[in-house]
Amino acid sequence: MSTTERPSGTGAAAPPAFELRGITKRFPGVVANRDIDLTVTAGTVHAIVGENGAGKSTLMKILYGMQRADEGTIKVGGEEVVFHSPADAIARGIGMVHQHFMLADNLTVLENIVLGAERLHGIGARARRRVEELAGRYGMRVDTGRLVEELGVGDRQRVEILKVLYRGARILILDEPTAVLVPQEVEELFANLRELRREGLTVLFISHKLDEVLAVADEITVIRRGTTVATGVDPAATTSRELARMMVGSELPVPELRESTVTDRPVLQLKGLTVRDGTGRAVVDDVSLTIHAGEILGIAGVEGNGQAELVEAIMGMRAPAAGTILLDGKDITGWSTRRRREEGVGFVPEDRHRHGLLLESPLWENRILGHQTRRPNVKGPWIDRAGARADTRRIVDAYDVRTPGIDVDAGALSGGNQQKLIVGREMSGEPKLLIAAHPTRGVDVGAQAAIWEHLRKARAEGLAVLLISADLDELIGMSDTLRVILRGRMVGEVDPADVTPERLGSAMTGAPLEGEQ
Repeated sequence: MSTTERPSGTGAAAPPAFELRGITKRFPGVVANRDIDLTVTAGTVHAIVGENGAGKSTLMKILYGMQRADEGTIKVGGEEVVFHSPADAIARGIGMVHQHFMLADNLTVLENIVLGAERLHGIGARARRRVEELAGRYGMRVDTGRLVEELGVGDRQRVEILKVLYRGARILILDEPTAVLVPQEVEELFANLRELRREGLTVLFISHKLDEVLAVADEITVIRRGTTVATGVDPAATTSRELARMMVGSELPVPELRESTVTDRPVLQLKGLTVRDGTGRAVVDDVSLTIHAGEILGIAGVEGNGQAELVEAIMGMRAPAAGTILLDGKDITGWSTRRRREEGVGFVPEDRHRHGLLLESPLWENRILGHQTRRPNVKGPWIDRAGARADTRRIVDAYDVRTPGIDVDAGALSGGNQQKLIVGREMSGEPKLLIAAHPTRGVDVGAQAAIWEHLRKARAEGLAVLLISADLDELIGMSDTLRVILRGRMVGEVDPADVTPERLGSAMTGAPLEGEQ
């Protein structure tokens, strides 16, 4: 199903799958949800949109039994219920697929799906037949015998969806399901959702990507600052700009650079860089590129074509098999990650939980990560607690990180607010080079605009940026130079001022660029 198409309506006579009435949830120093009402019709795709920190995730955790509301009621199938845990929600046919997948990499697809639900169909042939039956019924192809660590993100998401279907879910909560998917995988997901809907299942679709919401949803609810500002919105009668105004009170931001600030001073140079995986295969194959001061160089590619390994090699997290890395003319190929950071390399990682944050540590300690040898985090050989705390408050204010305070654990923030904290940290200290892997992934339209503006400002002051993104509009709008990577090789360069997302997407899959044979 094209992301520009909408499924047809299912009829107004369908009963509610569930109803939330007067839901209020308070945390120390903040009201996450305030008197929220929500009715979702059975057999529909109902989208929920709102800023980071608007209360969407808290509301879904209440529906899924992960948290208890302070006030309000929940009805499922017309019957009032009280959930003490996710097990209670699962027993009433509610399943949730979290934005960050909860799979065991060292187990097979089948083992992940049946884990914790062995009593249903055992762990052998009967369970495998049931999984394959569900996969066929809803158009989700999987290899039940493969290890999850061998799967791409699209396949992992299908495993997560099958896991909740296996437990009998009739109501599916999908939290930012397209955040890590490339366009082709989004198409496949939407086809899967259409099959679920056709079978009478109900889907709650939480997303920041408003064009996708308009494409897939039957109805839309908008939450702002913890309360409902619009519900039952017909996607056919609204636009992404109108939704953005309801969400944040402003127009939908557009990623675009202004006048060129590119200089002739090289900051990062890669010469014949090659990286091999454990089998000896070249996952980055003879890559050469140069990024100048004041330049954003974007790299477009279907996920898994060497972008992650390229970033890890530049950051010193993976040793190259061949080639040279120069920073301001210095050969840093053999330098440690710490030394590269001290030399002025900022890093926004693709996986913020794995490489960007300590989720069980407070925000001010996370401010120190990767910068533990530089002011304002240290004074002499010692950590400067007061300096780190003061600078964390500055970042929270400057980047609009929604938090009750800097002593809150990073894991308590929404994904978008975690991302804003990381971007603010990495832009501090005046880096000369920023490696930005998906810098606006999972953030709302307001936060996107703020991050883009910070990048534009730093670029104008001479920052060199390597931008990796699955958002083709972001790549086109924010890049001075745009390269395409395929199977670890740079296969072409396009003019960001003269390329469409469709043409760029085709080039990412191997179609020849204009003028090539």
